[in-house]
Amino acid sequence: MSIDNWQVGGQELSSRLFLGTGLFPDPYVQMEAIKASGTEVLTFAIRRIHLDSVEDDSILQHVEPQKYIYLPNTSGATTADEAVRIARLARASGLSDWIKVEISANKRTLLPDPIETLKATEILVKEGFTVLPYISDDPVICKKLEEAGAAAVMPGAAPIGTGLGILNPYHLGLIVEELSVPVIVDAGLGTASDVALAMELGVSGILMNTPVAKAKDPVMMARSMRLAVEAGRLAYLSGRIPKKKYASASSGLESLVIE
Repeated sequence: MSIDNWQVGGQELSSRLFLGTGLFPDPYVQMEAIKASGTEVLTFAIRRIHLDSVEDDSILQHVEPQKYIYLPNTSGATTADEAVRIARLARASGLSDWIKVEISANKRTLLPDPIETLKATEILVKEGFTVLPYISDDPVICKKLEEAGAAAVMPGAAPIGTGLGILNPYHLGLIVEELSVPVIVDAGLGTASDVALAMELGVSGILMNTPVAKAKDPVMMARSMRLAVEAGRLAYLSGRIPKKKYASASSGLESLVIE
């Protein structure tokens, strides 16, 4: 089921779930999970791809490239210069002109470096890339990335791979309010309820890998994430009731009077 179409960098999409291709137990499970997720965008670390023979790469050889948009990422980069070099190599190999800028200077937390990420985004936008930077849930830096020309901004809900869920829903809500480009939550989500909550906050989409790939049943989890995205999006569009301090009956007392 497609809730409503949206656009990233001029590309129209129906699915609001992006899926990573790493960590799956085997290629068969990977492909079945991709199908179950309904995704149209696949992401992967460029450092794990054999750029000299992309079509024979162990990660991509099972995927029909015409069916998906590739979103290579610069995972492992620690500076803007390094991320830019990786992005250029990916485009030169014919992979994609979409790039997820991912720059972290701390190996323990893997939190994104905001200064280097902004710098890389500015350079790559000028070179014609469709740039989707991964960044912390800071409304100020997210706005600066939009102003730099990012096609979408991808704040983390929690440190990557932790499965902690949304640590600061207030910040995510502010980011959605402040930005006019799509906001895609990337990193830190653990299960379907986290995904639904993120979508209810008004984000445009979700990117995930670990919660699906490392689940006991990745295919079933991929389907649950797809449904959670759709349910959360519907709830956001529907408009929830306001929270109130005291109870109010769904049927007033006057409806109980028998004349």
